[in-house]
Amino acid sequence: MGNKTSQDSDVSFIQALAELLRANDLTELQVKRDYAENDSLNVRVSRHIQFAPAPQQALMHAAPAPSGHAQMQAAAAPADPAAHPGAVTSPMVGTVYMAAEPGAAAFVSTGATVKEGDTLLIIEAMKTMNHIPAPRAGTVKRILVEDGGPVEFGAPLMIIE
Repeated sequence: MGNKTSQDSDVSFIQALAELLRANDLTELQVKRDYAENDSLNVRVSRHIQFAPAPQQALMHAAPAPSGHAQMQAAAAPADPAAHPGAVTSPMVGTVYMAAEPGAAAFVSTGATVKEGDTLLIIEAMKTMNHIPAPRAGTVKRILVEDGGPVEFGAPLMIIE
């Protein structure tokens, strides 16, 4: 077996494992492949999962309850930003970029009006820059992610109303 081809097939095998990891929401996968007596491949693919919304929810519950009319309003708003009807959620695991390149203006900011299909931000996954379009027209009410920060599949990115 030629070394170059075995290396190429190993790379695509590892990429397939990484995809399997992400698709099945696993945190770790370990595989050993024996080719010949002294030729084997031992692969361990793992990912660190960070639950970003948790500290935010803990803060919301720790806050003293406002009184009167404000309390009813607060109770009506969903505590989890992902449950908000205007939430735009992440279609993948990756790194968030708010601008096309470092130092450039952000695609959107809080209060900005967007049209359906406008780029809201970029999520980099496996060295691929994925432009995330606005699912609908509206106003950006809240941005829930930070530039350069990690994002999980299904995590809320921003609220558009």
